[in-house]
Amino acid sequence: MRKTCAITFTLMICGAVCHAQIPIPKSGNAFFGYSYSKGQVVNGSAIGITMNGWDGTVEGKFLPWLGGVADFDWHYGGANTACLGVGCTPIKFRLNGSRHGVLFGPRVSMSVGKYTPFAQALLGFSHQTSTGGGLSVSDLAFANSVGGGVDYKLLDSVAWRVQVDWVRTRLFGVRQNDFRMSTGVVFRF
Repeated sequence: MRKTCAITFTLMICGAVCHAQIPIPKSGNAFFGYSYSKGQVVNGSAIGITMNGWDGTVEGKFLPWLGGVADFDWHYGGANTACLGVGCTPIKFRLNGSRHGVLFGPRVSMSVGKYTPFAQALLGFSHQTSTGGGLSVSDLAFANSVGGGVDYKLLDSVAWRVQVDWVRTRLFGVRQNDFRMSTGVVFRF
């Protein structure tokens, strides 16, 4: 009985010591910030525009270097255009676009001092509405994104992020390969 108790006690102590050597990762983070993107509005044909908006992500960590990400963004922009079509009187008007996306996927990251570089691959959907001059069209399409960035640690639970993504959609039957740049604050929990 003494041997069994001694072995059990020794295994429990060794297990506790070994567990203390494994770094416990933060359980995740939340990001919110300004975002700039290229995009298109549609008036019979695609018109390239610049879009401003916001980007937000929530990441849950599975391992110290691997997490799952939910990414939400909304961008706005527009272009001055004229009526298109046969028998149309050219009238100049503003065509505004509003595009938002919801993407999910894995993110790998590694902390190096105050910096945490990361890379991610996300899948989901994008929805866009183009309105103006009596025109209002909208479309929903599959979207994917590949990108990365770096977080700079300001405090234990606060960092600043710079991120660049390549976003691919097929809205209104037109393939769009646009980049998205985001910057803002990260809260770690």
